[in-house]
Amino acid sequence: MPSRPPAFWLDVAVKAALVGLLAFGAFSGMEQFEGKAFGWRLVFYPLSAVVVPIGWRLAGRPPPYPYALDILLVSPFLVDVVGNTLDLYDSITWWDDLNHFVNWCLLSLAVGLLVIRLRIPRLEMAVIVVGVGAVAAILWELAEYVAFIRNSEELDTAYTDTLGDMMLGLGGATVAAILSATVLSPRD
Repeated sequence: MPSRPPAFWLDVAVKAALVGLLAFGAFSGMEQFEGKAFGWRLVFYPLSAVVVPIGWRLAGRPPPYPYALDILLVSPFLVDVVGNTLDLYDSITWWDDLNHFVNWCLLSLAVGLLVIRLRIPRLEMAVIVVGVGAVAAILWELAEYVAFIRNSEELDTAYTDTLGDMMLGLGGATVAAILSATVLSPRD
């Protein structure tokens, strides 16, 4: 049996932790998971774990396997579930804000690693990364509204929180775009 690189095992560990913590959150009955749409998370978050393997296979398996992209794509979902598991959203006032910035940076870095493979000019690469990150932030906020905000106590403050979350998501995507177009992009 061929030996696997350390990135393979990190990728497996990130995905296993995501699925394990999702199941724990959905079925534990613990108070910090109430009203946090864990049924939705249990259905949709694991999709992040299969997007890269399926895309890689459909692309004809061009070597090497994009472990960094795969790990970066799954990481925001894992960070969110860890935050809920440790009750950080309710116990640390700034956790949600930090989460939106960092998670959109991670997600957008994954997009950056994908776009780098297209070998397009750096400015266009940065615009694509920021655009995808911004759209993802908007879609995320719409999903939060539908999944649990519209029928919760949070509805009174949702507008301000949503605008702040989208701003932080755009900020994280912008940092990722700059990193993708400079540090991560191969030199011309």
